[in-house]
Amino acid sequence: GVGMDQRSWQPQIEALTRKHRVVTYDMLGHGESRLPPEGVQLADFAEQLLRLLDHLQLARAHVVGHSMGALVALEFALRHPARCTRLLALNAVFQRGAEQRAAVLERARTLQSEGVAATVEATIARWFGAPVPADLCETAALARDILGDVNAQGYARAYGLFATSDAVHADKLAQLAMPALFMTGEGDPNSSPAMSRAMAALAPQGRCEIVPGARHMMNLTDAEAVNARLLSFITAAA
Repeated sequence: GVGMDQRSWQPQIEALTRKHRVVTYDMLGHGESRLPPEGVQLADFAEQLLRLLDHLQLARAHVVGHSMGALVALEFALRHPARCTRLLALNAVFQRGAEQRAAVLERARTLQSEGVAATVEATIARWFGAPVPADLCETAALARDILGDVNAQGYARAYGLFATSDAVHADKLAQLAMPALFMTGEGDPNSSPAMSRAMAALAPQGRCEIVPGARHMMNLTDAEAVNARLLSFITAAA
């Protein structure tokens, strides 16, 4: 997801590496990856993944992305279908409503004008609740640490793209050539169940899963439920 790095996948790494080879990486502008240029596009993020698979000599992979990473995964699957066995899009955004669009554009402007620190607590509240429930405090602290480490310029550039890319695949989902799982949390208002259902309905081999009671960072907060669904979908391809 935008603002995150590889640490946010730790519960999935632990679960999936028991039977699968798992590769995680930092997308452009995040973690240890290079800063993207101004005006960066989803195609640039998709090509980063292509270069990584080429470097690792991996002909095909199940591609999993969360939030903005789900948009990148979709872009990759559409551009390079022969390299994507199955697509798994977690907490993806799709055709935001007017209020949702206005809110995310305002967050993008705040990042540009005031910096990361001005947005962190609002982001944590949006992802985990305010106040953060006691059982989620440790997970929220990890997310806060990751956001605190992010490259401010990389985050702002990626977030500007994330804020304006919710409809770019609307006319292309019907072209998805592989099985696709769209999964989100029941309590995620910005990557809502309605969005995942709509995407699954448009994809020829689309499927939707809603995790009961989960919010946006469900891969961390509801890892057991998420992992079970990921493994079931991947195993079905065997």
